[in-house]
Amino acid sequence: MTTQICADVDEAVAGIEDGSTVLVGGFGMAGMPVDLIDALIRQGAKDLTVVSNNAGNGDTGLAALLAKGRVRKVICSFPRQADSWVFDELYRAGRIELEVVPQGNLAERMRAAGAGIGAFFCPTGVGTLLAEGKETREIDGRTYVLEYPIKGDVALIGAHRADRMGNLVYRKTARNFGPVMATAATTVIAQVREIVETGEIDPETIVTPSIYVDRVVQEAARA
Repeated sequence: MTTQICADVDEAVAGIEDGSTVLVGGFGMAGMPVDLIDALIRQGAKDLTVVSNNAGNGDTGLAALLAKGRVRKVICSFPRQADSWVFDELYRAGRIELEVVPQGNLAERMRAAGAGIGAFFCPTGVGTLLAEGKETREIDGRTYVLEYPIKGDVALIGAHRADRMGNLVYRKTARNFGPVMATAATTVIAQVREIVETGEIDPETIVTPSIYVDRVVQEAARA
């Protein structure tokens, strides 16, 4: 299995189809692959389901994709923040669907997809609207809700460094959802700050092994 080193972000997102489920890394703007999202806007895929921690910040990155009307549904933990006016306006107008998933459940549902787990029971959300219509089970005197994996057609993630094999390391909190998303998608595309020769990254520091990574692209230099 060989990771493709792409010449630019437009090459990296080529082939993403209409109707795809796209996992987008980032905690707010930390670790968000903005260059890849901008390229996806240019690429034109529409009717997307986006899975992310939140529903976009300001007018850039994920918020810009939403503003173009390319997203049919958002699955996230934090749809409303002080600067989430793009999503807020779309949702109030009935132009986008929303599935709210508690943050821990969101990560675990993607981890389950990557691990080949069919479903799991979790106590989070019991007795709330988030558990309505879901199967519950009492285990050792506590009620749990059945949750199913979230699998992506594509994952767009941001990392700090990659080698030419596609092994990834992250920087501080920008690590957030990237590692679990990389295991949960059919095609994984990583935007990185630099690409180094194979062997230059200490194997003990690699977080996402190359076996999970399909395409890598170096982001544009920042002023």
